[in-house]
Amino acid sequence: MKHYFTDTVLMVRPVAFGFNEQTAENNAFQQDGFAEGAQEKALAEFDNYVKLLEEAGINVLVVEDTPQPHTPDSIFPNNWFSTHSATELSFEEDPAATESTVVLYPMFAPNRRLEREKNVMECLKKHYNSNLQIVDFTGSEKDGVFLEGTGSLILDRENKIAYACISPRTDEDLLDEWADKLGYDYCSFEATDANGTPIYHTNVMMCVGSRYAIVCLDAIPNIEERMNLIEILEESGKEIFEITLEQMESFAGNMLELQGKDASGNTRPVIVMSATAKESLDSEQLHLLQNYATIVAPDLDCIEKNGGGSARCMIAEIC
Repeated sequence: MKHYFTDTVLMVRPVAFGFNEQTAENNAFQQDGFAEGAQEKALAEFDNYVKLLEEAGINVLVVEDTPQPHTPDSIFPNNWFSTHSATELSFEEDPAATESTVVLYPMFAPNRRLEREKNVMECLKKHYNSNLQIVDFTGSEKDGVFLEGTGSLILDRENKIAYACISPRTDEDLLDEWADKLGYDYCSFEATDANGTPIYHTNVMMCVGSRYAIVCLDAIPNIEERMNLIEILEESGKEIFEITLEQMESFAGNMLELQGKDASGNTRPVIVMSATAKESLDSEQLHLLQNYATIVAPDLDCIEKNGGGSARCMIAEIC
């Protein structure tokens, strides 16, 4: 049986977390500016998150950040790389493919590109015993063209469909090239918040699980694009849980399904979200989600307000 939801994730433990002026240009979720004690608060939130994930039976590869080069957003590694198993990417003409694939993505903010200089790649090579294929899209940075990993792309790995809202950080031509290279179909659309500001990353407005999809449909102003998204999700067998614009602003779209284990060692689906996101959901929404997965919801208030990202953004799936 193929498994499309991983039990292993990589997370980067912060050393100099803080408000990033370079990303604030088009990330409306960043709020606090240079909050006092942000690094210490973020570190405590990070460590507690790792603890909760491990208690849920998730394997966590923790990479220690380094002070130099200064990378205030390194806590969000999912934006600059993604991993893909040979099972996911094997094509009919190449059924014997055995290597896992790491895709490297072009980043909008120059200081975020520096995250690729850190020791994350060494951790990946060690984990995969150097048996890696690298697909590198970072050359498009020189042309001002960006596609920011699983921030830009919501992946339905089983059905090989990528969902993406087009923004300054998600270029449609590069999305088309990515899909062709990895053998995916894709569904693209434009999305805005309550103020009409383009949403910077798709993963703040939607999540696709094994049998469900959480999505803020009100964020998609074009009715034709909205109906197309609904049709594709339903055709792929997903039950749609709609969230409001207000809930989206509380990071209720920023969720991720993982494969955990219970106390007896039995596998079970786990869905991660922040405490802020969980508190924004009503009782019916929570009940429906709990029918599908066990919820893990750490307090990430400082990370959310200063970094403009939440629970899903902090996790890079290791497939």
